[in-house]
Amino acid sequence: MTIAELKLGDQASMAKTISESDVYLFAGITGDHNPAHVNEVYASQSQFGRRIAHGILSAGLISAVLAMKLPGPGTIYLGQELKFVRPVYFGDTVTATCTVTELLPEKNIAKLETICTNQEGTVVIKGVATVMPPKAV
Repeated sequence: MTIAELKLGDQASMAKTISESDVYLFAGITGDHNPAHVNEVYASQSQFGRRIAHGILSAGLISAVLAMKLPGPGTIYLGQELKFVRPVYFGDTVTATCTVTELLPEKNIAKLETICTNQEGTVVIKGVATVMPPKAV
């Protein structure tokens, strides 16, 4: 969708169940082998009591919504503010929802509220994305 096609309140979502494989693949790709994510013994003694997914792994679902659904293919991700509110555990289903909150047509920029919830509807991540929607072809 181009900036002219977007409307305040437009919304799109995407969900994914976070697996142990997802976490280990993400750790391998990024080099983030924090024991809170990959070491069951260490994590069992942490404040969470078990391993948690990388916050940025779950936040990556926001990128998927922006790139594939709203505004969609061709979108350029300019920035993201994030607050990690609750942990995401292995097996949690995270739903990323993006809602258009501001349109700046003269700059071809849109701002979207970004919220990730788990399968219980609990907010795990919240923030604001700034994107450049694709231009009309």
